[in-house]
Amino acid sequence: MRSSTIARPPAPKAPKPVRVQAEHGKPVAVAGVRVEEVREDWIVEDRWWTEQPIHRHYWELITVAGRNVVVFHDKLIDRWFSQTA
Repeated sequence: MRSSTIARPPAPKAPKPVRVQAEHGKPVAVAGVRVEEVREDWIVEDRWWTEQPIHRHYWELITVAGRNVVVFHDKLIDRWFSQTA
């Protein structure tokens, strides 16, 4: 009998600041590359009971260059970041 293990997915890498051009809160360009499509967006609010709460609006985007990009707007500090797996 063979034993099998399930590999864990890699943890997300630390977010990196990124330049995002937004119109009405929606990203239209990331690092100077135009956004072709918004695939999905979601909001994460967590740790509200701590001194370091999280309030982020995430966007999964496809650029005109064909790249799949995930960015988020940190609502608490009003800055944009990219995050990759």
